[in-house]
Amino acid sequence: MFRTPIAPFNSRFKINHQNSLLAIGSCFSETIGSRLKNNKFDIAINPYGTLFNPLSIFNVLEMGLTESMLPEHTIVKQNDVFLSHSLHSSIKAESVKALQEQVQQTNASVSARLKTADVLILTLGSAWVYEMKTTDQLVANCHKVPQKQFNKRLLNIEEVVAAFFDIKEQIEAVNPKIQFVFTVSPVRHTKDTLPLNTVSKSTLRLICHYLEEMTENVSYYPSFEIMMEDLRDYRFFEKDMIHPNEQAIDYIWEHFGNAFFTKQTQTLIKKWAKLQQALSHKPFNPESASHQKFVQKTIQKLEAISGNLPVSKEIEQLKQQLI
Repeated sequence: MFRTPIAPFNSRFKINHQNSLLAIGSCFSETIGSRLKNNKFDIAINPYGTLFNPLSIFNVLEMGLTESMLPEHTIVKQNDVFLSHSLHSSIKAESVKALQEQVQQTNASVSARLKTADVLILTLGSAWVYEMKTTDQLVANCHKVPQKQFNKRLLNIEEVVAAFFDIKEQIEAVNPKIQFVFTVSPVRHTKDTLPLNTVSKSTLRLICHYLEEMTENVSYYPSFEIMMEDLRDYRFFEKDMIHPNEQAIDYIWEHFGNAFFTKQTQTLIKKWAKLQQALSHKPFNPESASHQKFVQKTIQKLEAISGNLPVSKEIEQLKQQLI
């Protein structure tokens, strides 16, 4: 066998459809988060947009939890819209007031979720950070401000570990049941050069190792190792040779589910997958007896799992097809 597979493992806790989840971090949080959402899990995904370095991730968690305003010195105007150096460029508005109002709405939602969430998934993308030369302010996104205005540096393990335990203590003060799952994004930051990307990923991996060793409610999921060691052939990457392709994501999703999902949850996901295929069916003649029978059977199957999955919307849409 020409592979070095990552061995299956059982996580310290299990995830089911009754859990509340929050995923924050790099684009891998969106990838795994989207799979969870598409499979009817209750999850919020990157409410502040994609974030790469751990300190910026912890900063937005604190901002959300405390429902703080954006510091004015983080706000910048680009192409007639206002953005914040603390957030991704997807968070923008036509005025400072509108931006603050948008962020306050996000903060309220994040604060509520952090107080009830069962699992917080944190995906770290890079240990390289940029700081404003004039203020030493850490930025999550430079927003095309000239690079000469920033200093670039590598985070050290101690400062990240200390920052995590600070935000962890704040979250646990309002939600002591929460579980933390860390992953390191397998997406390589080639702009840093491949040697410096390796330095970055190694730093992040060590951080995750120490955090998992130091506390019982922190777990590490090896998405990075799966891509770099198990699926290291380029056929598992997109054309850019950087991002995992759909086949790789399918593989990681299955591995993740085997580690974190209960048996009942895995069974529900398989049932839902078959129902999704039925829901995507495009009838040649919607009024035919055969299609009407198909719709009725699909409704019955959805109603059978409605106690475990939120499928009322799908049931209602199918009922509208009945004549």
